[in-house]
Amino acid sequence: MASITLEKVSVSFPIYNAATRSIKNRLIQSATGGQIRADRGSNRIAVVQALQDIDLRLQSGDRVGLVGHNGAGKTTLLRVLAGIYEPNEGRVSIDGSIVPLFDISLGMDQESTGYENILLRGLYLGLTRAQIRARFDEIAEFTELGDFLNLPIRTYSSGMQMRLAFAVSTSVAPDILLIDEGIGAGDAAFIEKANARLKQFTERVSIIVLSSHSEALIKSMCQKAVLMQHGRLIGAGATQEVLDQYRALRAGNVG
Repeated sequence: MASITLEKVSVSFPIYNAATRSIKNRLIQSATGGQIRADRGSNRIAVVQALQDIDLRLQSGDRVGLVGHNGAGKTTLLRVLAGIYEPNEGRVSIDGSIVPLFDISLGMDQESTGYENILLRGLYLGLTRAQIRARFDEIAEFTELGDFLNLPIRTYSSGMQMRLAFAVSTSVAPDILLIDEGIGAGDAAFIEKANARLKQFTERVSIIVLSSHSEALIKSMCQKAVLMQHGRLIGAGATQEVLDQYRALRAGNVG
């Protein structure tokens, strides 16, 4: 049984040499999310508090949408779940295999060919060489990249790289799927094909965590949602209830 448990999880990022007025002003002007504070004992370090005291428990069958303004901490939370960020405080316990459908450059080597990167990204995602080889032809065919798979991926457009990463990532259903803002995988025809594959893929996944600004996408995929603001989790419940709470928050210009 897949599960996710976060207890009092906090993530902060120090920003050094931030004592000058110009840097401080830029930080304040861009502070749409998290909190900025001076580090105790130093006037030359600012600290961005990206997540603070996050408690979250998910179990098999949960489809959860992350809702909140830009910079609310949604992507940081996804990266904590993916193991990309280590929390400064608190505990993260995850039972089950994870596939993140974001940060397409992770596990990819720009100097290696498309074919080589199928193997590299598959290994990064925790697949065995035997599992990758068994799906190699299907993955290559799904990308529709043809002879480009023989070229280094530095020659690819971002859409072509997304096609390749998406094809590998969805070749085996994990226990836990992390999605940031849906899938942008190239032209309209391929996006339709990718969305059909994603729908079949998500039906086999135990837990889905989706971050998106699209209410329609969250309502179509998630039966639960959590509301984030400035790095804190301030609401949780049924999807429509949380979306209504977020709408009221924006209307009141709170925070």
